[in-house]
Amino acid sequence: MKSSILALLLTFSSITAIFAQNNAVNDKEAYVKMITERSAKIVANLGITDAKKTEKVTVIIRDQYSNLNDIYAARDIRVKAIKEKNKDNKVERDSALVKDSRVVEASLAKLHKKYISKLSAQLTNEQVELVKNGMTYNVLPITYKAYQEEILTLTEDQKKQIMIWLTEAREHAMDAESSDKKHAWFGKYKGRINNYLSAAGYDLKKEGIEWEKRRKAKAQTN
Repeated sequence: MKSSILALLLTFSSITAIFAQNNAVNDKEAYVKMITERSAKIVANLGITDAKKTEKVTVIIRDQYSNLNDIYAARDIRVKAIKEKNKDNKVERDSALVKDSRVVEASLAKLHKKYISKLSAQLTNEQVELVKNGMTYNVLPITYKAYQEEILTLTEDQKKQIMIWLTEAREHAMDAESSDKKHAWFGKYKGRINNYLSAAGYDLKKEGIEWEKRRKAKAQTN
């Protein structure tokens, strides 16, 4: 009787292990499928007519998503271990987390540089810009256009500064681990832009109200 129960338990354990492994494989396959499709959508907007180049650029972008995921997955494991090890010592925990954050930033910077180099070897500068925008939901061009429509009296120097900061935000957002984190980078820099414009004498609340009036008037005429 005991031997039968033991055999049954061993069989159940084996099935559970196989099931877990299959789930891991399926999850991995689903993830690769997702980032490949996401990359293909970005490449579809680049105007590439060569099928081999299309495939090559798609793989470069897909691998970037995968490499970013690997960095953040490894970080999550380390962070969990740090918190567990130092659960009774906040000072040590916070210090270790800061050090690990610097390691992540260094890894991201290195990966980012290699990625842009790979893209630049295959694409024009304009196409690389489209890839960057594609990876960040086109927030840069949408936001830049919105600032110009909201504040009609922006000077060329002000427009240039806005573009510089939005571009910097995009470089960070490209490497962010989630949609929320990508948008957070733009939110941070939009705060900087708004402070800059307020210091230049613009009443952003008033500008926003006037912009809304113009949009409503335009909508009524269409």
